[in-house]
This record gives sequence, C-alpha cells and structure tokens, in this order.
Amino acid sequence: MPDTRDATTKILGLCGSLRAQSYNLAALKTAGELMPEGMTLEIGSIRELPLYDADLQAKGLPEPVTRLSDQIRAADAVLIASPEYNFSVPGVLKNAIDWVSRVKDQPFNDKAVAIMGASMGPLGTGRMQYDLRKILLFLNANALVKPEVFIGSAQTKFDEQGRLTDESTRKFIADQMQALRRWAQRINGSRQAVG
Repeated sequence: MPDTRDATTKILGLCGSLRAQSYNLAALKTAGELMPEGMTLEIGSIRELPLYDADLQAKGLPEPVTRLSDQIRAADAVLIASPEYNFSVPGVLKNAIDWVSRVKDQPFNDKAVAIMGASMGPLGTGRMQYDLRKILLFLNANALVKPEVFIGSAQTKFDEQGRLTDESTRKFIADQMQALRRWAQRINGSRQAVG
C-alpha cells in the first residue's frame, strides 16, 4: 500500500442547512480549524441546485450539479454537517445527494465520508445521521463509523460569532478529523493498490 502519511488530505465540507448563521456551517468551519496539519477544508454549496427533476436531467445536468460532483470527486473525503428536520435528513441535502447520484460514475462511490450534526435539541441529529448513513450505504460510500459527533443544545455551545466554545465538543470534532484523515488515507490507499 502506498505511504500517504505526508500527503495533503483534501476534505470537501457540505452543510445540510442553507441558513447563513447555521450552527452546522459553524461546525464545519470549526472542523477546518481543528484539522491536523496536512488536511485542508473546502466548503461546497448546495444552494444553487434545482429540485431534482428527471425531465431537467434529460436536457443535461445543470451546471451546479456538475460543479458539486466534480468537487466531491476531487476531494479525498467528504465531511457532511447537517441539522435534523422532522426526524430525518433535510430536503435540500437529500436533493443534492439525489442529483449527484445520477451523475455518470457518481462520485460518492467508494468515497470516504464523515458525518456530524448540530441541533438545538438534546439528541444532536442522531436520527438524521442514522438515515444519512443508509443513503450513503446505497451509494457505496465509506462512512466513518467512529468517533461520532452529535452537537446537542447547540445554542449553548456556540457564541454569537459562530465560534464553538464548548471544549468537550471541540475535542470530539478534533478526534473525528484525525480519524477521517486516517480513514481517507486507508480508503484511497486501498483503491490505489487495487487500481
């Protein structure tokens, strides 16, 4: 297996909320701050994607879909931070995944993915994460199992500028970023060894 310890690990962050002051966007930014040396974070956007429509797809993939698919493909791993809506995955995130899943050689296939979520409720997106894992399983993505990051009562853990002030949560995120780097290197190294 190739030695990838010194290579830069590129992470694409996706937020399941469109809100400018989203706790989940703040969590993504925190993850970027807490990544170990040799990891980089680019935050992608799902805002411009139209609602999935097979008739629209038949006319050609919309440019935002192609752009997002290319970003996922170019990343070593994807980090998804999302709220929980009605016990499940927000519609905008599911819509983005539905679009990307229809791209030729869909880019979630064999991709390392980590999930986190912040909510004002006590469970910190546990049900959303469960449902998202099922979706990623169907797409043949390699979802990181542990450590999990559930940020419950998020309104008490972020300040007005969106900085995560809760030290135990910061440690959970830092630990997940370390694990994601190892996971991405393992998945990508295995792929290179086979390919």
